[in-house]
Amino acid sequence: MPLFTYKAVNTVGETEEGVREALDEAQLIAALQAEGYIPIRVASARSGSFLGFMGAKSSKLSQKDIALFTGELATLLESGLPLDKSLLVLMDLTEDNGRLTKLIAKVLEKVKSGSSLADALEIQAGIFTKFYLNMIRAGEAGGSLGEVLARLSEYLESSQELKDTVSTALIYPAILLVMSLASVFIMLTFVVPQFTEMFESAGKALPISTQIVVAMAQWLQSYWWLLIGGILGSSSYMKYQLADPVRKKVWDGRFLKIPLFGNILLNKETANISRTLGTLLGNGVSIIAALVIVRETVDNLVVAAAIADTEEQLKQGRHLSDALLEKGILPKMAMQMIKMGEETGRLEEMLLRVAVIYDKQLRVAIQRMLAFLEPVLIITLGLMIAGIIVSILLAILSVNDLAF
Repeated sequence: MPLFTYKAVNTVGETEEGVREALDEAQLIAALQAEGYIPIRVASARSGSFLGFMGAKSSKLSQKDIALFTGELATLLESGLPLDKSLLVLMDLTEDNGRLTKLIAKVLEKVKSGSSLADALEIQAGIFTKFYLNMIRAGEAGGSLGEVLARLSEYLESSQELKDTVSTALIYPAILLVMSLASVFIMLTFVVPQFTEMFESAGKALPISTQIVVAMAQWLQSYWWLLIGGILGSSSYMKYQLADPVRKKVWDGRFLKIPLFGNILLNKETANISRTLGTLLGNGVSIIAALVIVRETVDNLVVAAAIADTEEQLKQGRHLSDALLEKGILPKMAMQMIKMGEETGRLEEMLLRVAVIYDKQLRVAIQRMLAFLEPVLIITLGLMIAGIIVSILLAILSVNDLAF
């Protein structure tokens, strides 16, 4: 039976949205009216809209949507509104965001039926992380849901800001690299062949540099598909390698050893681990449970394995700083700050401070990498184009029996 989305007013005057199976729109309207609803809108469900909200990958809520939901709900709860009323108001506030509105409607329905907020969110498969759900559970258990949501909102904003910073910083080098490759490709496939016929008709031996450039141009014209195939093949090979945890762990270890880039990855993971662990501990989650959640948020499997070993050592009674220091994964300064936090009983506060410090260091590391990468790309492009032009000029001078 086909699926239809609907928007209707229930018996208490509240607007509800959902999805149901029916033979046609008329049958669904009749069914809603029989249940006491006043239908406002009924439409055929499109794949990727409501179904995507229910868990399809193509239309998951974005990180910004989740941050908006978290921040607005925190504000409403801290203003004194009960949870169900806050969700109802939030539906009106996010009416222009269809996916988010539908999410809130489903959550509100579960909350009204007696579910906790954490359970209602967990049902929305694939949208909320284990870290997010455990934070909500801790807030509900401690009676401080509004405060926890406010902290979650800050966490999400910080994480998103960091991602945006990295993405924005990489835009210019990416454009520069693409333009560099495109310029060389055009020179070799369109410019050099214009002179090749003239060189061949002259019947004289060309300089070695010109022979190399002409050979490259001829190969590129004949076998350009091999170049594209090589790029696609390399991309597929890397995806294959990174799809398996064992192979990915090997590559993650190699990535950490790359100059500049490895430092960026380490600073990113340090900031992520510190912020997540500090936020969880500050909301009453036990350190063992917090480390389990932290391990799931770590992208680098070498670092994740170190966190897993740390969990086991903590179960044996060791301190967090000693266990992490023994693994030697995180930077020494971060370890010393964590140790100081343990000794003074302010571990969560010190972890959040470590996150701030390494966020700044990550930005500095990215700026340094770009400061190195940009001139390298510009100089490399200049040398390649200059080499092509000089080789052509040498050939023209040679053909016309000129000398410097």
